[in-house]
Amino acid sequence: MCAGDCCCCDQQDSSEKARLTNPVENRGCTDIPVLLIFVLFWAGMIYIAAFSVSHGDAFRLVYGYDSFGNTCDEDNADKMMENVSLTGLNHKGKPYVFFLDIRKPLETTMLCVTKCPDKELTTIQQVQEFAIKEGSKLCRYDVPIDKITDPANADKCPQNFPVWASKPLMSYCVPGSLAKLIDKGNSIIAYFNSFDLFNKLTSDLARAWREILQLCVLALVFAVIMVLLIRFMASIIVYVILAVAIVASLAATGFLWWTYADIVNDLNDDIMHKIPLLDIEVRAKTAFLVYSIIASILTVILLLIILVMRKRVGLVVALFYEAGDCLSTVPLLLVQPLWTFLLLMAFFFYWVIILAYLSTSEIREYNNVTGHIDYREHETVSYFWWYHLIGLIWTSEFIIACQQLVVSGTVATWYFSRNRNDLSCTICKSMKMMIFYHLGSVAFGAFVITLVKLPRMILMYIHKKLKSSAGSNKCAEYCLKCCICCLCCLEKCLKFLNQNAYTVVAINGTSFCTSARKAFFTIIANALRVAAINSVGDFILFLGKIGVTAATGAVGIVWFKTKSELHFYAVPVLLVCVFAYFVAHCFLSVYEMVIDALLLCFVADVDDNDGTDGRPYYASDKLRSFINSYNKKYIEETSTELNLMTRKDKAEEAEPAQI
Repeated sequence: MCAGDCCCCDQQDSSEKARLTNPVENRGCTDIPVLLIFVLFWAGMIYIAAFSVSHGDAFRLVYGYDSFGNTCDEDNADKMMENVSLTGLNHKGKPYVFFLDIRKPLETTMLCVTKCPDKELTTIQQVQEFAIKEGSKLCRYDVPIDKITDPANADKCPQNFPVWASKPLMSYCVPGSLAKLIDKGNSIIAYFNSFDLFNKLTSDLARAWREILQLCVLALVFAVIMVLLIRFMASIIVYVILAVAIVASLAATGFLWWTYADIVNDLNDDIMHKIPLLDIEVRAKTAFLVYSIIASILTVILLLIILVMRKRVGLVVALFYEAGDCLSTVPLLLVQPLWTFLLLMAFFFYWVIILAYLSTSEIREYNNVTGHIDYREHETVSYFWWYHLIGLIWTSEFIIACQQLVVSGTVATWYFSRNRNDLSCTICKSMKMMIFYHLGSVAFGAFVITLVKLPRMILMYIHKKLKSSAGSNKCAEYCLKCCICCLCCLEKCLKFLNQNAYTVVAINGTSFCTSARKAFFTIIANALRVAAINSVGDFILFLGKIGVTAATGAVGIVWFKTKSELHFYAVPVLLVCVFAYFVAHCFLSVYEMVIDALLLCFVADVDDNDGTDGRPYYASDKLRSFINSYNKKYIEETSTELNLMTRKDKAEEAEPAQI
């Protein structure tokens, strides 16, 4: 009997030791009801897409349309309305929208024309000559070319002369000289005035596109170098990053002030030589003054944060080494954000297309007074707007959550493996685990974020409307600001909790709520360590992103400063810096997720093992020795309690160990 008991005990111990090799042996589907709700929700999204495509015309937004419901540069045979003339016309080869009276763009007749008038037309005879010569008739479609000068058709042709020379802009004929419209008090003036700045900016980007592409490649190289440095020289590079961040911030701030002073000196020289000041130079000076002040403030904040966090870098170094080992074994984790980005872009592209169709899903009505076609919103479209918006938030968060669970599952599989060098296709296994078992948990976590983000967006919209309205209630504005701030903080906390909950889902295979509760108590039990990791570790990685951005921006400033043909070289530099930060974020954000997942994996390891020969830890010697040095006294005092806890059936009831 004793022998049988001993045999039974041996089998139990063997089973316990093997249990964490693949975190859970009997993994089941979690949160199936939420997954079914998400599937039904997407069935509604597909219905809205079908309704929008069948009732809308997104090409109206792209090519423009005339006053008779015809889309320019398109055959409108399917849009013909019974007993209504000038509808359903074939406008192939007529890509531009022309206003009979540009002074009243909201009231006048709009026509699709072959060519915008490229010269000023002062008489109706010149309008007729332009139609004959260029083949572009600037009168209504029912007016023959030889009848343009007929007084009976005066109301169907331009009446206010001159007809200004125009240029095609976004499919509309826009007057080339807007100075003549200044005294007219028309609402379209302010809109058209912005095109001058827009043209300058686009011309700068067109002239510098080769340099921008080369700097983007350089940013990619800097990001890869940063990842390799952190991987192989974590203990050195962390301190180097701190030093470089200090030096780079001081240097960048000084360089920006030097550039600002250089621009001011150039302007002073222009004044001395009686050369009129160009508006573009004044704007460049103002832009660099703002950049310099912002850089100075950020540099001071950076120095203060580094001073406070200097004593907690050691723990981050140990986790960086562990994360580096994980990423060297599973290097495809570094490109995981790329797939997520592509999926988000594909979904966003789909969402925008359906939004374009939805915005044009209107009922066409004939206006007996004007003779034009008016558009009235469909009764059900107002509800579809909200449904489509919720779909954007929920699906976007779902895609991001899928990445987090795949990364957490990969880290958990790597961590809880006795022989990590023999692992193969770890990411594929993690994706398979997520698809077959935990899509419901992912949908649940994404829905929680949606419940917070949607009200915040609604409050932001209301606040914007109140702020723009005259005589708005200041008390109401402040209350809305407080609500928006509270919801924003709640959203940040929930996102952090969700990420840790996905790690617990990957380790234990439990439902989202159970995993979130486990993650919450784990964070509370290890609050100081979590704070150190998330403050120091994330801050170090943030400095790495800033370092890549600053290095790319510095090269860009030196390079673009030599391009005298650019109006605003600060704009290409800013564009390159945004791209550099995005590239660095894609690479280094993986470290953030891996480090957070490793911490929870270690806690689960301590919960289920005691470091003895029969129950050895899965953590590497470097990570275990460092954390033990921080908690030696606590672990010695509670080792007996931990040993008893690990031998109980405590899948969900046991409190997480404090490391």
